Amino acid sequence: MPLLHLAILALVQGITEFLPISSSGHLVLVPVFLQIPDQGLMLDVAVHVGTLGAVLLYLWRDVWNMTSGLAQTMRGRSNSGTKLFGYLVLATLPVIAAGYAMNYYYPAGIRSIELVGWTTLGFGLVLMITDQIGMTLRRIEHLTISDTLIIGFAQVLALIPGVSRSGITMTAARGLGMERSDAARFSMLLSIPAILGAGSLKGYDLWKSGDAQLTNDVFLGAGMSFAAALIAIALLMAWLRRATFAPFALYRVVLGIALLAYSYGWVDKITF
Repeated sequence: MPLLHLAILALVQGITEFLPISSSGHLVLVPVFLQIPDQGLMLDVAVHVGTLGAVLLYLWRDVWNMTSGLAQTMRGRSNSGTKLFGYLVLATLPVIAAGYAMNYYYPAGIRSIELVGWTTLGFGLVLMITDQIGMTLRRIEHLTISDTLIIGFAQVLALIPGVSRSGITMTAARGLGMERSDAARFSMLLSIPAILGAGSLKGYDLWKSGDAQLTNDVFLGAGMSFAAALIAIALLMAWLRRATFAPFALYRVVLGIALLAYSYGWVDKITF
């Protein structure tokens, strides 16, 4: 893949992965509107893995807390780190089962502009409404098993391009009354097992293919998406400490309408 195309792909992924606007939906749009060959699911996953490195670095305290917590648990000591780790595992189980089925029936993924348009618009409205009516009384420390399962099953919907994994999990968390920054933080922590699973599955396919050029593209794309994601995470968290999800929801609504107009040929009827 040409370096420019790879850079665009990596930047799109890095910027959109942790924003509630659907990275997978944007990755479907890149080849269509740039008139380049579809990059395929393998490179999609590669740039996702780059963003994994970014979230591990940004949330290193939580990662360390869980790691040290597991060590303490093995010595018979209860702690918050092990509890958080358990919640992440519990919330990930539904998407593992659904993801396995999706990979079996749709190994190349679902790539449709019309579908992305509807999901971007619909779930953008859901995010907007939920963010406005949701309370801001709870933090990650207040999560329960039932809360975790609700967020976990909501994450399954993100297997459909345009829904947004971060968007739907943040929406579910806001619906449960979580503060915005904590909703985003838990969503990013949930991305760790999700991206690890997808990366491992496709990484094995990459190893079997023996495609050296594809391997180079994978590592280069992952590196660029890492840098873009780290910046995007920092800006998102800074924003949510003092503002709402409204700009992201509005962006989704506008983009969804534009994509539907394009899909159904309404663009030709618009005059400026």
